[in-house]
Amino acid sequence: MTKAQNDVVITGIGIVTCQGVGTEPHIALLKATTAPELKIDTERFAPYPVHPMPEIDWSQQIAKRGDQRQMENWQRLGVFAAGLALDDAGLKDDADACGTMDMIVAAGGGERDINVDSLIVDEGLKRNDREQLLNEKLTTELRPTLFLAQLSNLMAGNISIVHKVTGSSRTFMGEEAAGISAIETAFARIRAGQSTHTLVGGAFVAERPDVILLYEALGAHATGGWTPLWSRDENAGGGIIGGSVGAFLVLESRAHAEGRGARIYASIAEIGGDRGRREDGRLERRLDALVDGLEAKAGSAIVFSGASGMHALADREKTWLDGRFAGVPVRAYGGVTGHALESQFPLGLALAGLALANEAKVPAFDPLSEGTMDGAADTAIVTTIGHARGEGIAILKAEK
Repeated sequence: MTKAQNDVVITGIGIVTCQGVGTEPHIALLKATTAPELKIDTERFAPYPVHPMPEIDWSQQIAKRGDQRQMENWQRLGVFAAGLALDDAGLKDDADACGTMDMIVAAGGGERDINVDSLIVDEGLKRNDREQLLNEKLTTELRPTLFLAQLSNLMAGNISIVHKVTGSSRTFMGEEAAGISAIETAFARIRAGQSTHTLVGGAFVAERPDVILLYEALGAHATGGWTPLWSRDENAGGGIIGGSVGAFLVLESRAHAEGRGARIYASIAEIGGDRGRREDGRLERRLDALVDGLEAKAGSAIVFSGASGMHALADREKTWLDGRFAGVPVRAYGGVTGHALESQFPLGLALAGLALANEAKVPAFDPLSEGTMDGAADTAIVTTIGHARGEGIAILKAEK
């Protein structure tokens, strides 16, 4: 592949999952010779299992305790992962680079007061004037700062404060599609010459009762113990097992990266996102359009599937992958990290970049449903199909 100066390359990866903090435990995961160690919590939110956040020393990336205290966990996790990415790219202490760096964040809603939520539900069982009840409790029970903590763009604001990333800033909301749009926008701006270096990613904390409630309201959350993603019991909930994840990337134009002598993990050849109705084969037709013209051969490619685990949707994606990329091994990474909603697509690109750069023969995450790898891949296909809407695909190429 001809290397152009406006190629979009990955030069920094900041990653936190239940598997550990930073690139090292995730490289070990990708280069292991056996299926990954299971890290799951089935007790705290029973009957709903979650992949928990690992132990984190926040001060490694958020030096001031005052900064740590004024954030809730999803903001801390995002700021921490962003700092890891900047460190990994060698830009953390480069004031000029951070001062001109663009930032795009995928974020959901922030903190909720679970006690107030519970109070409203309990009182609502005793009264019929629930609209008046809601207004009463919202004006008397919520602390004023809670509304500020719920702002989705606070993660970007805190990254700017803590890490001095002060170029342009954008925040996308909208579940998995937000992560797809964030990466796609960063890619398009760099490819068009509108940006030279961008920090992009998101964070998601699955260990929140309100998040579990939202999944369960859709009948989407798995129940009971853990099972491999491609073979989850249809009689044990909807199939999703959430995971607390922070995933940020530093993307640069090739000219900018080579100009400062940066290490390049991989280049991004293409990214596409779409959304629409899914019945009557429309989902599969959109996926075909997103990879139109791509040739990925067994033995030289790998698929990192961001499948959510929802039963019918996972079955459709696996059927499409097996048909479109016959013989190419598939790795459903959500099976070992948990599903990370807004962060799912950035997480997939982070794992794919690490795999390509380290020539990893990635072990099967679900040995009964995923084939083996005979050698390192030079192409990685990353998919994310939103549990309700939105789909995206990225094509990554190894550096030769």
